[in-house]
Amino acid sequence: MRNVIILGAGGAGAEVTFYIEDHNSKVGVDQQIRISGYIDDSKENWAKYKYKAPLLSNIDSYTPKEGEEVLIAIMDISFRQKMIKVLLDKNAKIGSFIHESVIKPDTMELGVGNIVFPFCILEKHAKIGNYNFLTSYCFISHDCVVGDNNFLSVAGLAGSVKVGNNNYFGLRSTVIPGVEVGNNNVIQAGMIVDKNVKDDTTIFYRFKEKVMAIPKVN
Repeated sequence: MRNVIILGAGGAGAEVTFYIEDHNSKVGVDQQIRISGYIDDSKENWAKYKYKAPLLSNIDSYTPKEGEEVLIAIMDISFRQKMIKVLLDKNAKIGSFIHESVIKPDTMELGVGNIVFPFCILEKHAKIGNYNFLTSYCFISHDCVVGDNNFLSVAGLAGSVKVGNNNYFGLRSTVIPGVEVGNNNVIQAGMIVDKNVKDDTTIFYRFKEKVMAIPKVN
């Protein structure tokens, strides 16, 4: 049984906790995960979600212990970057969580510190770096190469897509085959990315600036 501490007691931490509990109910003891506690500045967050494990400390006062892993339950890309650096400076072990329902080959190149929620598909011959966060129903197809610290929200990468670092893929966004996405980009919800994207770019639909409702005519 692995011993983990969750960094982040907000909504992301609550989801990671729920999925760990679900994972534990479906696997043997050797694959189960014990949550020892939470790291967060906010006691209100911890109290709101009624966690069973205690609030241990904030990040500044956290001291890593032997045999302990930290799961980063933070969805904000820039804040995740800061926390990754702090943990590495403290020589903490950043762990991964992959729900038992995820479909993936045992031999795929998968880095450290990745969080993968239920029902994702990570296809054979894809390569995935470190500290990525995938919510439920994401897919990463064959021959994709994904860098570090990317957040995918029910998002999909078709075959042979290349993704750099620190990108945010909004709800149900999709990248078509062969497209390259650089670093530090925001892909808004529902976008279909069909052209290469360099760095520091936000992709969105202009028509979404105005919401239109057309009533049914009897």
